[in-house]
Amino acid sequence: MMLNKKLLVSISVAAALSLGFSACMEGSASPSVSSGPSTPSIDGGVKYPVKNEKTGPYYVNTQFDSAKINHGRVPTKHELEEWNSDIMPDGTGLPEGEGSVEDGEEVYESKCVMCHGDFGSGGGGYPTLSKGNAYDLHKTLTNQRIKPDTDGPVRVFGTYWPQASTLWWYIKDAMPHPMTDSLSDDEVYALVAYILNINEFEIDGEEVDDEYVLNREKFLKIKMPNVDGFEPKIDGPNGPENVRKYFANPKNFGAIKLKDASERCMTNCQEKTAKVVYIQGAGISDFHPPLSSVRDLPKEENKGFSAEKVYTESCAMCHGADGMGAPVVGNKAAWAAVTSKGMSKVYSNGINGINGMPPKGGADLSDNDFKSIVDYMVNKSK
Repeated sequence: MMLNKKLLVSISVAAALSLGFSACMEGSASPSVSSGPSTPSIDGGVKYPVKNEKTGPYYVNTQFDSAKINHGRVPTKHELEEWNSDIMPDGTGLPEGEGSVEDGEEVYESKCVMCHGDFGSGGGGYPTLSKGNAYDLHKTLTNQRIKPDTDGPVRVFGTYWPQASTLWWYIKDAMPHPMTDSLSDDEVYALVAYILNINEFEIDGEEVDDEYVLNREKFLKIKMPNVDGFEPKIDGPNGPENVRKYFANPKNFGAIKLKDASERCMTNCQEKTAKVVYIQGAGISDFHPPLSSVRDLPKEENKGFSAEKVYTESCAMCHGADGMGAPVVGNKAAWAAVTSKGMSKVYSNGINGINGMPPKGGADLSDNDFKSIVDYMVNKSK
C-alpha cells in the first residue's frame, strides 16, 4: 500500500500528539472502555474518545493536546514543489513529455541493463522487469504450489503492479542507481515505453510496438492487468476513508472467528474452532544422507582471499560498465585521474565512501582486503 506524502505528514503529527497520553492507570481501574462513539484508525484500530480526562483506563494529558508545535517552519513554494514529486494514478503530478520505445531501449542499455539484465530479465539481486506477456502471466497470480514442479505466480511489473504511475514516479525519483533524479522527463517516458514494450502491453487497443511513442495523454490510458488485484482501494480523495471502513470490518481480512468483533479484546479473543489433525502411518523414514544428531558447525576451508573474485561479486556492478558514475576498470584515463590524488587518498575515499559509493562499496571487508581490491582494479587499468 502506498500513501502520499501529505497523508504521511498528517499521520506523523497525530503520532506526535499521541505522546501526550500518560500510560498511568489507577490501581483499581478495570479495562473498561470509555462510553461514546469510537473512530476507526487507518490500520483498523479504534480511537476511543476522551471522557473525564481518560480514554479507557488511561489518563490523558489534556494540556498537551492543546499545545502548539513550534519546531520548524513553513516550507517555501519552491521547497514544496521540489519535495512534492509524487505521481498519482489519476495523473496528478505527471508532467508533459514523450519518449519512444526505441529511445527507451538506448537509455536502458546505457543506464539500466547492468542491474536489471537484458530485456528486463533481472540478475545480480535486482528485480526482474519482465518475463513475457503481462496479460497471459497475470493469470499465474492465482497459482498454488501444491506439487513440487508446479509453477508459482509471476510477480513482475506488468503482471502484479496495479498502477503504472508508480513506475514513472520511481524511475524519475530513484533511478538510475546511484545517479538518482538525473533523467529528463522525456527519458522517463521513453524508459516506461520500453518496459511496457517488453511486457507486451496494449494501450487503448494499440500494441506498444518498437515504433510506439508514449506521451502523457497515452500514459493516462494505460490499464494494468492487476488494477483490481489489491484490497482495500486506496486511490482517489476517499482513499483513506475507504481504508478505515475496510479494516473496521474484521471479516474483510480473515478475522472471522473472533468471539465478538465489536468488543475490545486483548487476550483469548478467538473462538476455539480449529481442529488439529495429525498424520498417521505416513511420513519419511528413509533419509539420504541419514539423519544425524551432531550439531557441530562445518569446518571452514581457508581458500585464501581473492581480490578478483570479490571484485566480480561486489564491485563489477558499478565499476564494470559505463553509466554508473564510477571509474570503469580498464579505462586508463579514468583511473589515471583517480590515482593522481595519491593512493592513500584513493584508499581513504573507498573505505569511507564517496559520492554515490557507500563505505567499502557496501561489502563486509577488512581495510587490507579492500585495499587489495583497489590495487586489483588499478593494475587492470594501466
